[in-house]
Amino acid sequence: MAILQKNPQEAEAYFLLGALTADHNNFAKAIELFDRAISLGFQDAGPFAQKSRCLIALNRQDEAVSLIELAIQQAPKDAFTLDTIGVVLSRAGRHEESLPFYRQATALNPDVASYQYNLGAALQFLGSFDLAREAFDRCLENDPSDTRARTARASITKQTAEDNDIPALLAAWDKRNVLDVDGVLQLAHALAKSYEDLGDPASAMEWLERGKSQKRATLPNREQEDQAVFQAATEIAGNLTIAPTAAADGPIFIVGMPRTGTTLVDRIVTSHPNMTSAGELSDFSIALKRALGTPGPHVLDATTLRVCVGKDLTPVGQTYLEKVRATLGIHGRFTDKMPLNIFFAPAILAAIPAARVVCLRRHPADTVLSNYKQLFATSFSYYAYAYDLEQTARYAVAFNALIKQFETDLPSSRFKVVDYENVARDLEPQARNLLAFCGLEWDPACLNFHENAAPVATASSVQVRQPIYTSSIDRWKRYRPAMDPALAILAHAGLLDPLDDAPIG
Repeated sequence: MAILQKNPQEAEAYFLLGALTADHNNFAKAIELFDRAISLGFQDAGPFAQKSRCLIALNRQDEAVSLIELAIQQAPKDAFTLDTIGVVLSRAGRHEESLPFYRQATALNPDVASYQYNLGAALQFLGSFDLAREAFDRCLENDPSDTRARTARASITKQTAEDNDIPALLAAWDKRNVLDVDGVLQLAHALAKSYEDLGDPASAMEWLERGKSQKRATLPNREQEDQAVFQAATEIAGNLTIAPTAAADGPIFIVGMPRTGTTLVDRIVTSHPNMTSAGELSDFSIALKRALGTPGPHVLDATTLRVCVGKDLTPVGQTYLEKVRATLGIHGRFTDKMPLNIFFAPAILAAIPAARVVCLRRHPADTVLSNYKQLFATSFSYYAYAYDLEQTARYAVAFNALIKQFETDLPSSRFKVVDYENVARDLEPQARNLLAFCGLEWDPACLNFHENAAPVATASSVQVRQPIYTSSIDRWKRYRPAMDPALAILAHAGLLDPLDDAPIG
């Protein structure tokens, strides 16, 4: 600021001021400052890259990707800008393209822990687990307190009695910053996963509760808000104009609660030569929110869903398709496997006549357990239910009720429920049926989904690179009695078969 008072035309000062402003999450103001630096002729790729990162934060992915290409054209040489380019490409879902920029950044400055972590995450998404582990180790060498790297390393490493990370994780736990609730949560999840690998589910559940209870205490309870969203989605299902038949040549939305097989089904479908996986996109919900102009900071809320009724949603569908193609460069058919799109299923079918929605359903007890065990992005409030076991059970009850209503109200030619257990136990007939629903000819490559080399930026990045297995079915039974409070809720809602469960309590 002092320099700008002396020389208001100093471009580099505007760039640095923009970077500071972005660090404080004032992305709109930061963009103005980067634009000022660019207009004054700042001779560097930095402002383009940093502005692009701000655009990504504001959910303007297509603009961000367009701008990052300008930054790349300037052949940046500094590690900070190279890492930023990688981050923008990763957040836009272009993981393979991000990798060389992360490699350049870490080669130029190998001592920056965050650069090593970003490289490791990209390698993990691309299935290079050994190289990812090496990057996470280098991150920890530079910064032993980086809990993200410890958790990521544990997530891709099978722990054994002879070789495990538990001593290092316990040492990190003893040195933890108790005020860093996200770091505490990450360490607790890493320890839980490690004890689970060692066949000690009781200790795993104890560690999960230790980490989640502290995080839970810092957050407002949004259970009423979640229930309002479920109610609104239920109401609109029978009140939107949805064509029962249309050519099945549009996008395929794969939805459901997380950890119920959405990534597995996505890999099966996108192993077909005519399909591309677009990953988990928020583009439809963003396009809908902007088109309807509803108030509030969240793209998923009861008001936005209810305002859909009586509106022509086809422009929303067109905007969605244009944004996805511009951001990812996809020209043919694609899948969008954002689980939360389940709430928008009626609106999606109304907005995109050629779209199909495939909804995954899993045994409710396994669904509760897998969601409770999952470390979701802590900045993503929609999954806050998973910080509490009983709240997760109530969420699963509401989800199953919603799906039951959708099966009644939505055309079966365009909305299909797939049970995870059926896919795991009897892959080929389930895959054939699934492809037929999606308007795709049978291709045996879909049975070899584990050989699909496309990136996987989800919690299933390890599992879906293995052939089909059934060991995750009925896993909840090994977690009793810790699971009993959740099982009681599911039983009261009629979601547990009495013959499948021993007496509770």
